[in-house]
Amino acid sequence: MITITDLHAAYDGEEILHGVSAVFPKGKISVILGPNGCGKSTTLKTLMRLIPMTGGTVTVDGRDLNELSQQELARVLAYLPQGRNIPDITVKRLVMHGRFPYLSYPRHYRPEDYEIVAQALEWVGLTDFGPKRMENISGGQRQKVYLAMALAQDTPVILMDEPTTYLDIKNQFEMLDCARMLTDMGKTVVMILHDFEAALHYADHVVLMNDGKDLIAGDARTVLSSEELRGAFHVTPCFIEAEDGPHCYVRP
Repeated sequence: MITITDLHAAYDGEEILHGVSAVFPKGKISVILGPNGCGKSTTLKTLMRLIPMTGGTVTVDGRDLNELSQQELARVLAYLPQGRNIPDITVKRLVMHGRFPYLSYPRHYRPEDYEIVAQALEWVGLTDFGPKRMENISGGQRQKVYLAMALAQDTPVILMDEPTTYLDIKNQFEMLDCARMLTDMGKTVVMILHDFEAALHYADHVVLMNDGKDLIAGDARTVLSSEELRGAFHVTPCFIEAEDGPHCYVRP
C-alpha cells in the first residue's frame, strides 16, 4: 500500500502540489484523474524523487521513501513516464536496464538476469523482438518494451503516466489488460488516465485531483458521479447500464 500524506512539491520555485493526501491499495489498480496541469504527473515524479518533495511523507508498505537510497527506491518503484526519446538501442538491451538496481558497478549480468529479461519479454508477447532496434518497432510495441523493463525491474509498485497515450484502440486495451495482469501477479499499479470509460472498467480505486490538491477518492462510479468531478472537468458524466456492466459518456 502507498500512503501519501500532506505532500508538497515545487518546480522552479513554484509550488505545484499543495498538501496531497491519498492511499493507493496494495495489489490493485489505482487511477489518478484530473484536468491537464492539475499535478497528476508531478505526483508520480515526486514519488520517484524526480521532483523534490518540500513537505509531507510517502510510505510504501510502511517504508518511508525518503529514507531509501536511490538503488533501494529503484527496487520498490518502477516508473513508465508519458513521453520518451527513442533510444538507439535494441529491445533486449533496454529491457536489461531493468536489472540495474540489482547489479554493482561495473555491471556484469548474471544468468538469472538474462532469464528474468526473457520471461518479461515473453510476458508482454515480444519474445522474438530482442534483437530489433527500438526505432524500428511501433509505438504500441515500444510501450510493451518499457513495460517489460518494469517487469524485469521486479518492483512491487509500478507507476504509469498516461500509458495509453498515442496508442490505437487495440493497443490501449492491451496495455490496460497488462495492468490488470500485473495486479493478478500481486503488484500495485498507479496510473494516470484521461479516459473515464477506461477508469470505470479497469480501476479498483480512483483519486481525483485538481489545482494541486486531492478532491475525492473511492471506487470509479462514486468518483465519476461526484460533484467534485463535474466541477474539475466542467462536464457531466452519464451512465448507461448494459449486459456487460455500466458504460460512461460525458456531455457538457
